[in-house]
Amino acid sequence: MLDLLFHPATWAVLAALMFAVVVFLSGLHVIRAHESGLVVRRFGRSMPPGRLIALEGEAGYQADLLPPGWHLGLWRFRYQVVRVPMVIIAPGEIGLVVAADGEATPAENILGHEVECEDFQNARAFLSNGGERGRQLGFLRAGSYRINPALFQIVTSRNAEQFDMDTDQLRVFSVPNDKVGIVTSLDGRPIATGDLAATVVENHDNFQRGQAFIDAGGGRGLQEQVLLAGSWNLNPWFVNVQLVPMTEIPIGFVGVVVSFVGKEHVDLSGEDFTHGDLVERGRKGVWVDALLPGRHAINTRVMKVELVPTTNIVLNWSSRIEQHQYDAKLGPITVRSKDGFSFTLDVSQIIHIGMRQAPRVISRVGSMQNLVDHVLQPTVANYFRNSAQQVSVLEFLSARSERQREAFAAIKEAIAAYDIECIDTLIGDIVPPGELMKTQTDRKIAEELQRTYEVQREAQVRRQMLERETSIANMQAEVVRSEQMVAISQKNALAMEETARGDAARVKLAAEAEAQSMRFKATAQAEGTKLSGDAEAHATRATGLARADAYREGVAAMGSEAYVSVQLASVLGEHHVKLVPDIAVGGEGGLAQALVSTLLKAQMTPRADVPKNGAQAVKLNGV
Repeated sequence: MLDLLFHPATWAVLAALMFAVVVFLSGLHVIRAHESGLVVRRFGRSMPPGRLIALEGEAGYQADLLPPGWHLGLWRFRYQVVRVPMVIIAPGEIGLVVAADGEATPAENILGHEVECEDFQNARAFLSNGGERGRQLGFLRAGSYRINPALFQIVTSRNAEQFDMDTDQLRVFSVPNDKVGIVTSLDGRPIATGDLAATVVENHDNFQRGQAFIDAGGGRGLQEQVLLAGSWNLNPWFVNVQLVPMTEIPIGFVGVVVSFVGKEHVDLSGEDFTHGDLVERGRKGVWVDALLPGRHAINTRVMKVELVPTTNIVLNWSSRIEQHQYDAKLGPITVRSKDGFSFTLDVSQIIHIGMRQAPRVISRVGSMQNLVDHVLQPTVANYFRNSAQQVSVLEFLSARSERQREAFAAIKEAIAAYDIECIDTLIGDIVPPGELMKTQTDRKIAEELQRTYEVQREAQVRRQMLERETSIANMQAEVVRSEQMVAISQKNALAMEETARGDAARVKLAAEAEAQSMRFKATAQAEGTKLSGDAEAHATRATGLARADAYREGVAAMGSEAYVSVQLASVLGEHHVKLVPDIAVGGEGGLAQALVSTLLKAQMTPRADVPKNGAQAVKLNGV
């Protein structure tokens, strides 16, 4: 055995075996499951100028990668095999690709066009099919890829900063439910002259298939098409997306779309409407169909939506401004009357625009604010200026209702030509000249005061009536009691009447008897008186005749004057009339003699309480 072990032949066999093992091991390469093998040929013929990846076995980086497993024949002295990890794109992200080799990108393109290369895992196919170097239009979605790092550089969120990119740009783009994405394409054919945005092309899966977009003729720049709510795999080197709120049409409004992009307009308004064009959806111009209340995905960069209220719109020519702000520039209207006074008045105009009429209105005037500023403001203001010049201030004030009706009729006819319905015209506060209204105010105050006094007087009268009625009501019990007393008194009066009738009958009989008796007595007394009177009259007549005879005889004997004097003295004497004074002052005695005479008279005059006798009855003062 030892001889066999140390036999030269044995050593030769061992040496051969060892050489075979060394050779075997030098050509063996093992690639694990999560790796790929990048082959670099150490020597060989040179590649064409400008090429980095060998397709024909040239020296340098080889296009084909070694898959996982054992690989023989790649001798280390000739080939270098570099194990490279698989490229992993996390869920929710994308991977951008930069090719180091390939055809030159055409000058009109920004990104290398897509070719069939199994998502950049087949470098040979990429180069053979005309792949272009530089940033690629295609990109990698979430998953694991065996990518030749010598040809392709993959940009992910992990190395985004190396390429001056934000990690958010390498995430799947999400559009919320209340947003809309406005897209700007960074590659494609130039937009036609005069167009604001690129027209819509089909079959590019909402810009997720960039090559399909370009092949369909998609234009570079602002896109007419928008992205709706959802998640989209978008190449940030190909498209840029701006999120804007969806266009919301509130209840009570419609949205009139004015599109600046689309197909050439075909007028649908008819021959009678000569103030603008109305087109169908998707064409340039004012869409004939307005947007109803709700949320709409409208590209606000290429379309304008004018909100038109379908409820009644109130516009105030005053200091008050409505919430819609259409009347923010309106103010009180200054007018001049026929008598030369200037005054201001507030006016409220109520209008209505129907849903079907809204596109016609916007096509004619452009916007609601233009409608107010260029149509309603001059129409309403000029009408009131013209109408005020036809009357005086006081006539305008006194006929306010009539003026309002006339204004409504005139303005309704004027704005009907603009497809606007006039609901009402209202005249608000009128501010006439102060010096003119001072007199009117004073007069009105006087009238109101007079009316107040009359009302107060009427109130006092009514109060008196109320108190009277109240007193009457309070006396009802007394009235009832009085009525009962009256009834009782009536009954008593009837009883007393019957009694009085009986008494009267009795008294009547007694009176008739007494009267009969007195009649007989009176007849007897009358007869006696008559006889006595006749006798006395006869005696008086005889006495008178005797006196008459005596007078005649005395007159005949003494004369009429003497006889009258005698008779007068006789009468005076019978009545004790003094014809001569008791004391006469004069002559020598004077006043002393008169006093003595008075004393003597007093002594000689008998006292009333002493009985008269012959001596004392002597009269010293008789005739």
